[in-house]
Amino acid sequence: MSTGLNRYQQTGDLHFITFSCTRKRNILGTPESRDIFLTLLEETRLKHNFHVLGYVVMPNHVHLLLTEPEKVKLSTAIQVLKQRFSRTRTEDDVWEPRYYDFNVHTERKRVEKLRYIHRNPVTRNLVADPRHWQWSSFRAYAQNERGPVHVTLP
Repeated sequence: MSTGLNRYQQTGDLHFITFSCTRKRNILGTPESRDIFLTLLEETRLKHNFHVLGYVVMPNHVHLLLTEPEKVKLSTAIQVLKQRFSRTRTEDDVWEPRYYDFNVHTERKRVEKLRYIHRNPVTRNLVADPRHWQWSSFRAYAQNERGPVHVTLP
């Protein structure tokens, strides 16, 4: 049965990915849970050989800007990441079953999505300045600061 969800993978495009915690619950609401997620993102990046150009981990959702993995589908790498994080939790349902995937074809869209990612904690009134949200790639760009996830700068 078709779900009506079209994914355009193995295209060589960048992908803007969004996935949410089940029922928008704040499962990523603690610094410890966000740190665990970022550790698992880096491990998944290394295992499946893709580049992270941007990320933000919010209390109830995640935004990523990624390249496609070399040997597996992007959907497989996202599934692995979500499953590994779920195993660290006591809740039965951690994630909504699907994720949003937007293919980024142009430099203009790459910059737009990266700004959206980095401004998200400010927009959600978590911090006044994106530099103050440590679960984001913002400081890799603004201050060339190395964080828990290796960020490939364009």
